[in-house]
Amino acid sequence: MDHSGHGMDGMDLPPFTLGNGLQWSADPFFLVGCLLALALYGWGLVRLLRRGDAWPVGRTISFVVGVLTIGLVMCTKLNDYGMVMFSVHMVQHMVISMLSPILLLMGAPITLALRALPVASKRGSKGPRELLLMLLHSRYMKIITHPAFTIPLFIASLYVLYFTPLFDFLMGSQVGHLAMMVHFLAVGVVFFWPIMGVDPGPHRPGYVMRMLELFAGMPFHAFFGIALMMASTTMVGTFENPPASLGLDPMSDQTAAGGIAWAFSEVPSVLVLLALLFQWKKSEERQARRKDRAADRDGDKELAAYNAYLASLNARGQ
Repeated sequence: MDHSGHGMDGMDLPPFTLGNGLQWSADPFFLVGCLLALALYGWGLVRLLRRGDAWPVGRTISFVVGVLTIGLVMCTKLNDYGMVMFSVHMVQHMVISMLSPILLLMGAPITLALRALPVASKRGSKGPRELLLMLLHSRYMKIITHPAFTIPLFIASLYVLYFTPLFDFLMGSQVGHLAMMVHFLAVGVVFFWPIMGVDPGPHRPGYVMRMLELFAGMPFHAFFGIALMMASTTMVGTFENPPASLGLDPMSDQTAAGGIAWAFSEVPSVLVLLALLFQWKKSEERQARRKDRAADRDGDKELAAYNAYLASLNARGQ
């Protein structure tokens, strides 16, 4: 990592202001990944529409926006600034680990895949759909999506990474930086997947348990942000000597990074909580409609039996 006032490409980085605009500086791995994700989702959507099946527009919009948020932080000049500015790096981290996974999961890509993938051509054989189902119900997926695994991993991704030499080591190379960003995205997906509950998965906790899982992890994000804001010295070596062309005080930049981490612990939590409450309300409405239909079919035998029970109690009392 070069701290002599030069960016990743050896050229001076201009001051980071909105007036400069975002320049094209795409990370090849994430650029290909974003394009591939959009192409596969589009393929599945086309298969459903050609078959005459419906697919909620909101899910498509959510998935596309989720992919675009990844492209924004990894395939623009933000990615270069994230290598030399703690605050910009923290924006990348928070977006790719918290905002992007939530939007992607609200797009229900696994549900779309299960509906769009072809089934096995022969009975007893395994096609793409059967293989995906096997993966979803495998012991490996049960482990990596269990709260006992995801919550500690979610927390460790902050404290172990930033408060040990591991962060400086990973930031010392393009491969290390790429591995770290992929890790952030993967951790966000496995943490929010069972909580969101939009796609099928190995764990399907109730709504109250999902809220508890959500709030079990979020306070640690807030504490992490406060620790950065309150620190009297720089916490990571990578950002101790920002390029002179930025005219940046590393302590002020670290304080800003802490504020970003603290803010991001609140906003996604509210979004997920609202989504859970909406799902819960819809689930109760569906259950009420099912009970009404059952009552119409059987002449409301349950209510009649309850009334008969009350009548028998009254008779005994007399």
